[in-house]
Amino acid sequence: MPMVDPVANSAVVGLRAPDDVMRLACMGANHQNRLSFMRVLLRRLKRENWRFDRPRWDMDRDGFGVAVYAARGPVRTYSLVAFSHDLDPDRRTDRVIATAWDATFALFDGEPDLADIERLMANVPQQEAGRLGPSELAMSRANRSVRLFDHVVESLASGRQPDSARVAEVGYLMRTTAVYGSGKFGAADYEAISDRPEFSAPFQAEMLSVYLTRDFILDLVEHMARSRSPRTAVAIEPTLRRRFGVGNSTGLGLAPYLAHHPVLLHHWTLARETALARVRSLVATQTVENTRFGELVARAQLGVDEWVTEDAAQGQRNRQLAQDLAALASHLQVVGLSESRPWDELYRWADSNLSLDGRELVVSLLLEVNKRIVDPSEATYCIDESPHFRIDGLMSIGSMLAAIERDYAWALAIDFADRDENARFWYVSQEKLEPRLGEREIEPGAELELPIAVGRDIRRLFDALKREDAGNTLASFLLVHPEHRHAVRRAQIAARFAYAEVRDNIISARLYAVDLLRFKLAFFGASRFDPRSDRWLRITMFKDAPFASELASEPADDWFLPPLPQRGPAGSSCRKVSPGD
Repeated sequence: MPMVDPVANSAVVGLRAPDDVMRLACMGANHQNRLSFMRVLLRRLKRENWRFDRPRWDMDRDGFGVAVYAARGPVRTYSLVAFSHDLDPDRRTDRVIATAWDATFALFDGEPDLADIERLMANVPQQEAGRLGPSELAMSRANRSVRLFDHVVESLASGRQPDSARVAEVGYLMRTTAVYGSGKFGAADYEAISDRPEFSAPFQAEMLSVYLTRDFILDLVEHMARSRSPRTAVAIEPTLRRRFGVGNSTGLGLAPYLAHHPVLLHHWTLARETALARVRSLVATQTVENTRFGELVARAQLGVDEWVTEDAAQGQRNRQLAQDLAALASHLQVVGLSESRPWDELYRWADSNLSLDGRELVVSLLLEVNKRIVDPSEATYCIDESPHFRIDGLMSIGSMLAAIERDYAWALAIDFADRDENARFWYVSQEKLEPRLGEREIEPGAELELPIAVGRDIRRLFDALKREDAGNTLASFLLVHPEHRHAVRRAQIAARFAYAEVRDNIISARLYAVDLLRFKLAFFGASRFDPRSDRWLRITMFKDAPFASELASEPADDWFLPPLPQRGPAGSSCRKVSPGD
């Protein structure tokens, strides 16, 4: 086959339509990909030769105390300050109303001295009840996995490796219930660090905090095992160790972010869609890419087998996804890849023959095997939203109506007089300052509704504008009807940024809010989505990724899917843990 320079490739295949990829059903079928924020972080850490160490480890034999992990970059150092607590098991909960946790964390800008650690010790374990300062970039908390934590400690203490099947099933030893940043509870505002290259991509401080947290958790169980039985304790075998990620329980707090940041939403999606269009436009593939793609399909099949969920609907989707992957593997074996635009042909086949979950996984696989033309798209994430929120008051009412008819046909097709289409409202809980979803006909507080029911509000704006002279300006209209300012702003943003809007009714009685959560979490780089209701789910982060101490010697970016089993007895060895380990 002819050689192709992927970097020089220009997209011939067009971008996918917003009415396709910005529907909730499609958003809720997204998977991690090369442009996910965790992946971007590890590539940078590897590329820039970041160094990592543990300058403080003050843990008692039961695993309670304080530890500090330092990430040292070319210019700056960041430190995770970790506190491990003696928590009554009866107080362990995933709910945001919790007031105590097994572990709490802060990401510190620089290297904390003794006074800093004492200040953090007085505040971080309190979480919302405490107070951070401008030297803190993120704050989080985590609880132990009831299913796995004690098993791992007991196994290691007795000189055995943990049960690999149980590790694969659960996937983590601790589960975070919040990772706060960007000015929350007194932490540094994002604007204070946005000019730092290491934080130019979205949520990099939060992702770094979770990445270092993973090191702490694995170190903690090995320390506890060694403390219980110093003569027999072993460390976790490296290959098995990487199978542990960090769990997370995530609820509705994530969802309104997508509505509040339409320009960011557009740029995140555009980066992926542009990369996909370039991949689909490639005129030929190379043998190494074909082989790599087949390997990834096999690994994806293993990943679905390990994807455990108690949710009946997600379980059915996973079974369908397994069937999709089997069909994909058969298609590759029987038909192979086309000689002309093979990736486009494969995408079109997936679009016609697979479920949305299957099609979107194929998208991630296509991006995975074409890193040279995909990875540069991460540079487009950095964007200042503020200039785009200014309303153009000179725009005519007629032009605004035409823009709404073009960009919001999905909203104009909804009958918001139907109670089911106006059944819910988004608000902020006074107790926890967290977004919540209320039932309009049942619960009080609809007068405090957040202005993010975009479809309904655009429809109200459209109906109001229809009663006006089409030649008048929006400025004159808004002087009399200021209640429509936010809808005008949204419509003008959508006219310039095609992927800025969730093209579905997010106050409908049929809303499955987990779709919103999964979309954002897939961009983070999460995996193993496990809905616990229609409003919250569990995920795993950094599973199968190299640890900080391994980045210098191991590939930083081959953990999208679980590794295929090794042949022979490799990976079964144990090593003793020395007292200084």
